[in-house]
Amino acid sequence: MSFDYLWEGFSVALSAQNLLIGLIGCFLGTMIGALPAIGPINGIALLLPIAYTMGLPPESTMILLAAIYCGAEYGGRISSILLNVPGDAGAVMTALDGYPMARQGRAGEALMLSGLASFTGGMIGATGLALFAPVLAGLATGFGPAEYFVLMVFAFATLGSMMGARPVKTLIGCVLGLMLATVGLDATSGAYRFTFGEPELGDGIEFVVLVIGLFSISEALILLEKQAAGTEIIRGLGRMTARLSDIRRSIGTALRSSGIGFVVGVLPGTGASVSSAIAYMTEKRISDREGSFGKGDPRGLVAPEAANNATSCGAFVPMLTLGVPGSGTTAVMLGALMLYNIQPGPTLMTDRPEIVGGLIASLFIGNILLLALNLPLVRIFARVLTVPNWVLVPGILVLSIVGVYSTHASAFSVLLMLGIGMVGWLLRKTGFDMAPIILGFVLGRVMEVNLRNALAISGGDVGILFDSTISIVLWIAAALVAVLPLVLGRRLKRATAPDAAVADGTPGADELVATPKPR
Repeated sequence: MSFDYLWEGFSVALSAQNLLIGLIGCFLGTMIGALPAIGPINGIALLLPIAYTMGLPPESTMILLAAIYCGAEYGGRISSILLNVPGDAGAVMTALDGYPMARQGRAGEALMLSGLASFTGGMIGATGLALFAPVLAGLATGFGPAEYFVLMVFAFATLGSMMGARPVKTLIGCVLGLMLATVGLDATSGAYRFTFGEPELGDGIEFVVLVIGLFSISEALILLEKQAAGTEIIRGLGRMTARLSDIRRSIGTALRSSGIGFVVGVLPGTGASVSSAIAYMTEKRISDREGSFGKGDPRGLVAPEAANNATSCGAFVPMLTLGVPGSGTTAVMLGALMLYNIQPGPTLMTDRPEIVGGLIASLFIGNILLLALNLPLVRIFARVLTVPNWVLVPGILVLSIVGVYSTHASAFSVLLMLGIGMVGWLLRKTGFDMAPIILGFVLGRVMEVNLRNALAISGGDVGILFDSTISIVLWIAAALVAVLPLVLGRRLKRATAPDAAVADGTPGADELVATPKPR
């Protein structure tokens, strides 16, 4: 196995410009992650058009976005521990033991221990990415248009089975994304589709417009309608060093949870929320002999933090080697590469080693930077939680409008973004997740192009989709992924029914240190 691409990547990532970009991305990502409900997708959606219009090369853009992604996973723990308000979905499980530790006067210890766990998970995940990316890229060189089409089918099957308790809404979201991907000029026939006579839709809906509308604008609207009670940061952080005994007890937890997080992250359509829940419940069954999980056990804090940071690295494996996003955030990053006319896939590692190697190398460097930033500056990051909605919402709207207009110099694009944001707001209020729409949009274009190319090669014979061994294996895998979770889920539900009350051990709202005040 050759690691030449990785050595070239380190030379790219260690350049003065990219080191500065990575440091800025880590800092911004941590602040974004600390803000409840913002998360890495919104952060990347806001900063992507800015990075693109600045004329940064693709490897620098990917380093910036990867740093924001990993930084947000670090930052999500701050509000979970201090406020019992998860910064993003991946930090939900962190609150189960992190917030009780804070209430016990051990907030500083919890922040330090979670930072070390995040560092462990990130480094193990980056190592797994460096080891497995070349293997998958080598195996995927046998992919043709037919195999790529079936791979997209497999990705959709995986997404549909992994997106939680709303499979129907997930499916509808995927279909909406596929429909939006068909807007514009048909490259094969030259016909305009679903443009309704609007010339600006001739090139289709721009990725940046869709992402900022669905995530940032809808989030701003949701924040506007909320009259949530303001919460005070727990001022007593306590000692800012973790106890050596807690570190020793948590080493096995961090290693096991990092492995779980990386494997789950490799599966397309999953995310940190899935991996952190699996890691927490697994560790609870292995280690919780005293019934201390949910009451401030450091191992219950370490497990989800190590898992969600390893997941963020694992999600890059299918994106870089197969062109299939491993999460909603990597779907946005996949679109970022497409802005530069770069198609991720089996040949990306050989065609553009500076991008793959630079991104992987930046993950190693970024985790070191994040550890150095998070430990001494955690008090400063905690102040971000005091930003009121009346400042946050206009800031999001201004950044969104400026970002889209600076990218496309079109008032129509701004209006389209606002319209998409309104629709996204309505969909979120009715329980829809935005990630399936983005995945459907990104994968839909690749799916259609490869299906048409495959049928053109075979003269219209659909049998080409079942001819190769790779295609057959992927069809079988797609069927298994679609059916098995339904069967296993029913069995698991029956087996874990007695533990349901224990698993639902999140401290109640009456335990929050809060003073109701309108934002």
